[in-house]
Amino acid sequence: MSRLEIMDTTLRDGEQTQGISFSPGEKLQLAKFLLTELGVDRVEIASARVSEGEFKGAEKIARWAAETGLTEQVEVLGFIDNGKSIEWMANAGLKVLNLLSKGSLRHLEKQLRKTPEQHVAAIKNEVALAEKAGVAVNLYLEDWSNGMLLSPDYVFYMLDALKEENIRRFMLPDTLGILNPDQTYAFCKKMRETYLELHFDFHAHNDYDLSVANVMAAVKAGFNGIHTTVNGLGERAGNAPLSSIVGILHDHLKIKTNIREKRINKASILVERFSGIRVPVNKPIVGENVFTQTSGIHADGDSKDNLYYNDLLPERFGRVRKYALGKLSGKASIRKNLETLGYHLDDEALRQVTQRIIELGDKKESVTADDLPYIIADVLDNGSLDKQIFIKNYTLTLSGGMRPMAHIRVQIKDAVYENSSVGDGQYDAFMKALWKIYEDIGREKPVLTDYRVTIPPGGKTDALVETIIKWEFKGHAITTKGLDGDQTVAALKATEKMLNIIEQY
Repeated sequence: MSRLEIMDTTLRDGEQTQGISFSPGEKLQLAKFLLTELGVDRVEIASARVSEGEFKGAEKIARWAAETGLTEQVEVLGFIDNGKSIEWMANAGLKVLNLLSKGSLRHLEKQLRKTPEQHVAAIKNEVALAEKAGVAVNLYLEDWSNGMLLSPDYVFYMLDALKEENIRRFMLPDTLGILNPDQTYAFCKKMRETYLELHFDFHAHNDYDLSVANVMAAVKAGFNGIHTTVNGLGERAGNAPLSSIVGILHDHLKIKTNIREKRINKASILVERFSGIRVPVNKPIVGENVFTQTSGIHADGDSKDNLYYNDLLPERFGRVRKYALGKLSGKASIRKNLETLGYHLDDEALRQVTQRIIELGDKKESVTADDLPYIIADVLDNGSLDKQIFIKNYTLTLSGGMRPMAHIRVQIKDAVYENSSVGDGQYDAFMKALWKIYEDIGREKPVLTDYRVTIPPGGKTDALVETIIKWEFKGHAITTKGLDGDQTVAALKATEKMLNIIEQY
């Protein structure tokens, strides 16, 4: 097989995920993206006769599809209901019916309470009504996997009875996600060898976390098409995720599809936003962390002939490789991040930055690439000071119904001074205790003129806060910065820098 057909059912089966209900406008946007940007061959967008909202969404998509010549690629799940689903579709402007029938004898007898002969007759009647209405038919054999396990004679009876009907595709679902890859291959191979002229789709569910492996088995057995959902959405444990399927088809089976790999991540983000279902950070291809190296030895290997790369290069999927910053990073990871930012540090500055990141990692703080310029600025800034004043110790208290209090010890050259005060806040209490010390030893104090707190861009860090304070001293404007995970501690660091600067005046 040179090219495999992919039908995406995010908008129908994916919407059966608990808690998801796409609006008509969201369905239209997703259908547009899936067909014209991502490149899936077909989309299943709705179940007929479900709700007014479902009809409005189908109608919007049908109108757009008609304008763009894509009507044949838009499908709806319908039922054996003597033409009611077909009428629903016609009113919406849709032309492809995915007719739901029973693929196991148990489902037929227990749910529909019909004989196989009655069921075949009803299917043929529905196909005839669709043909009369100008609607194409694909046929789902619901619970086909159990049919092959428990009642294979029934499955072959159905195929034998229907193979000459005007049915484009026979779509065989592992409805309850019960198959393993060996069973999937054997059953699909039997279908393929018995009915060479028919088009078969395989529809996997992920109850045993085997949907991707089962799709691979079905394709190896010679099936013509597969069904996926973006981010693996779907009832219970979900369906086969499109992103993983594409990686396996392209890399392991060397099968071509019409999917544009660079659009996969955008599709994932779009579905995540519309569905409200977060993608796990370690989900292959689309997870936030899957192209992030954490270990320093991996970053080092990447610098030496890409020793830790595989074929799933992030650039294929519109993403970039990242190197996490934390206690496992090491200098190699930090160098990779510095290269991205365009920084070039000497060995001593690199050592200090590495040590600072390790210290934050030991505190279980999450350091991001956005934090790195702040850390570098702080390290370089501190290294330029000839420090003579140190805030040695401090205790800051905040109690309900009482004013905040600070008790501090400050070293000025070789002498250590100690004082306490209350204030309107912890930093205010600290400053009042500090100025008491300065008054006692007859030193001038600056005037605080501005105080700002920032975090690295994006607001995703939980590691760092930067406090920027402006001072006025003897006609000089001084700006100092402090960096820490705690806002008040960052302010104390900025203050210590200021004390050392004014020693020069």
